[in-house]
Amino acid sequence: MRRHVLVVVAVSFLAAAFVGAKNKPEKTVPTYILRAKTVAIVIDPTAGIDLEDPRANQVAQKDVETALLNWGRFLPVISTQGADLVIVIRKGHKQVVDTTISDPRQNNRAGVIDPTANGMSVGAQHGRQSNGAGAGVPDASSGEPAHPQTEIGTVEDSFRVYDGDSDHPLEASAGWSYVAKDGLRSHNVPAVEEFRKALAVADKAAAAKNP
Repeated sequence: MRRHVLVVVAVSFLAAAFVGAKNKPEKTVPTYILRAKTVAIVIDPTAGIDLEDPRANQVAQKDVETALLNWGRFLPVISTQGADLVIVIRKGHKQVVDTTISDPRQNNRAGVIDPTANGMSVGAQHGRQSNGAGAGVPDASSGEPAHPQTEIGTVEDSFRVYDGDSDHPLEASAGWSYVAKDGLRSHNVPAVEEFRKALAVADKAAAAKNP
């Protein structure tokens, strides 16, 4: 009985820590982000597949690519190899402790990003794409079978920007990040909008230093 109480208290503490934390975007923007031209958007390799919404992360990935295409500052690319930036996204869960399916193949995507004529969406896929490996991003083609797991995470979405020129970008600290509930909301994608605002401020500050 005592052990059961301790487990409940521990889980409650984790829930309070994740839900109660006030996550705000980074105030400073590294120079490598300001100079970047291309960006690869990948799903967090440790993210499980939500049983109630199995395509949540993949839909968010498409939404982020579309929002970036609409912005026009960066060119989204499929492979992380040669990309100036690697953006790692992850959808939050409805509850802090959730049952998901571990499947590293979420980042296996076929084809290329094909914007429509008006540049407003990510279109059809043709052929087979890179597995998302390269530039230090874990290989998703290992063939490891999917399996259920208990995931203790957060109800908030995450959007983290890494230096694509690094040998192991995901092992370094993110250059900019945004973590918030519904931060990857479809169509609107607040994380991309906050990223755009942060870069606008950083561009203005850089211009003031180098008139």
